[in-house]
Amino acid sequence: MLLEEFELRDVARKAVGVGIVGTRAWIALMMARDNNDPLFLQIKEAETSVLEPFLSPSKFPNHGQRVVTGQRLMQATSDIFLGWLHVEAGVDGKPRDFYVRQLKDWKGSALIEQMSPKAIAIYGKVCGWTLARAHVRSGDRIAIAAYLGSSDPFDRAILEFSNAYPHQTERDYSELVDAAKSGRIIAQTGL
Repeated sequence: MLLEEFELRDVARKAVGVGIVGTRAWIALMMARDNNDPLFLQIKEAETSVLEPFLSPSKFPNHGQRVVTGQRLMQATSDIFLGWLHVEAGVDGKPRDFYVRQLKDWKGSALIEQMSPKAIAIYGKVCGWTLARAHVRSGDRIAIAAYLGSSDPFDRAILEFSNAYPHQTERDYSELVDAAKSGRIIAQTGL
């Protein structure tokens, strides 16, 4: 219903990040009737889930629908333009599934590079809380609560893992640097 107020004016191919290299992504320019209200939509290809070879096929007939349903399940409030579509014959003549969202939804973003250590710690707690809330929304909270029980072994295990993780990351990085210096691997630093 919201998109009925807009008209498609142009579409451009978009280069995407490393997580989805090789998939198709487009930007669509939509204009409202008065030509003063542009809306940019991002249209990203949704392929078969990487889990499908190990689990049963998706129950959704459209992989875009699968992605959108997952996002709506995990997000307390999602993009009002979030949706999916199927193209019977894409540019290459093959059928493709896509999900659509607003390119820039104007939500705020934290400038972590400008934060003090105390602010980063608070920000980390907020991100952790948000991630936990998203997972609670998508899981069976009664089964999870029953599994965890009322004692704290899980809490202690997560704390232990969290404290060990940065040290492991530093060890991994040190080994990577040593391997590159010794010639065991070829690495480009980007500098």
